[in-house]
Amino acid sequence: MLRIHQLFFLNVLGLFSAALLVASLISFFTLKTMIIEDGKERLIQSIELLQPQITLSGNLDSLAHSISQKAHLRVTVVAENGVVIAESDTDKNKMENHSNRIEIMEAMQNPYGITIRYSKTLKTDFVYVAKKISTPKGVLYFRLSMSLRNVMNHFYALWIKLFIAFTLLLAIALMIAYKISKKAHYDILQITHYLDQISAKNYRAVLKPEYFREFLQISIMLKNLVKKLHNRDKQKRKHTAKLRLINKQQNDILSAISHEFKNPIAAIMGYAETLHDDLNIDPKIREKFLSKILANTQRVTLMLDRLALSVKLENNDLSIKPTLFDLSDVCTESISILQAKYPTRIIRYNGIQKTVYADKTMIELVITNLIDNALKYSEEEVNVTLSSNRLSITDKGIGIAPAELDKITSKFYRVQKNRWDNSMGLGLSIVSYILKLHDSVLQIESTLGIGSTFHFSLEHLIQKNRSSKK
Repeated sequence: MLRIHQLFFLNVLGLFSAALLVASLISFFTLKTMIIEDGKERLIQSIELLQPQITLSGNLDSLAHSISQKAHLRVTVVAENGVVIAESDTDKNKMENHSNRIEIMEAMQNPYGITIRYSKTLKTDFVYVAKKISTPKGVLYFRLSMSLRNVMNHFYALWIKLFIAFTLLLAIALMIAYKISKKAHYDILQITHYLDQISAKNYRAVLKPEYFREFLQISIMLKNLVKKLHNRDKQKRKHTAKLRLINKQQNDILSAISHEFKNPIAAIMGYAETLHDDLNIDPKIREKFLSKILANTQRVTLMLDRLALSVKLENNDLSIKPTLFDLSDVCTESISILQAKYPTRIIRYNGIQKTVYADKTMIELVITNLIDNALKYSEEEVNVTLSSNRLSITDKGIGIAPAELDKITSKFYRVQKNRWDNSMGLGLSIVSYILKLHDSVLQIESTLGIGSTFHFSLEHLIQKNRSSKK
């Protein structure tokens, strides 16, 4: 299959060749007609000039030969009965009767008889012009004829000159077409190279056609298309990254559930098997084992509840039920519960009484999670502070790296990957969702090796409290 620049070159060659052929045919027939018509006029004028000499001449044969030599024309004199009485180019005695010749017959009725005919005597085409002339010796038909062989020779010489001129023009046109073809080939190569770069996802490739406006327009359209492809590729990469993150989260939750559920379930199975195998076990040991089974069952239930709550919050399937309550009471209650869970740890509370309008159960879950999280990631005391417009929990633990601050509230994310507990990385995620439902945001300030402070604003909870009172 030919390329576009090759097709262009061949089309130009074919166009000029066809133009040369058509021009040659037109010029051939036009010039031939013009030369013949000019020959007829010349013959008529010659007859008019020679008519007086024919009328007065006493020797027509001599006159015919003289005219033929000077004018280079064939001269024939025909009597009224058609007999040739004078001929310049052949033997008149061998010539047939001319009374039936077309030009003679026309001259009988018209001023001139004109025809073009092939001469059997001289074996070539002639233009014949005859005129009826009255002389003292009687009526004669004076006929001049001109050979078309010389006319066509002149025409062929002229046509050759035209052919040479057309050939030169064709050569010039082909040179121009070749240069245009090379320029088109260059621009096409630029576009194909650009497309190769784009196929290799090099969206910064440069496309600059230099010669043709049409290619420039194509390049602009291609650049717009590439821009869209680039944006789609970005979206695709983001979507792929999101899918990978979701897949990672799914793997994380499977790992977390597998690991976290393994210990309590193993404990339950161990205590249950011991009770099943030893029916005569000491009642105190039986009571202790049953308590362990109950505690581990509650632990599994708590983990499942947290997981279910996280899913509901993320899918916006959970609605809050706000009421008026004292936030200080919720803080002290949460601290009391966690103090029982961590009897060796110190939890300090410094706060004021503050009435808010929120979902008490959810806010209690927020506070419990934040304090529990501080206890897990620190070995020293934890401080809970309630001010007029903010609640904060401060620990003196390991701290959080700046790169992890934005990730720590993500679902299943842990700062210490090798540390496992029953939160499954859901605690801060749940906190963030609950605060979002209450038009608040969890803020984190942390320094590695010094500790962290988790706090959230009470501004919207206080404003809703005032609105509810009104």
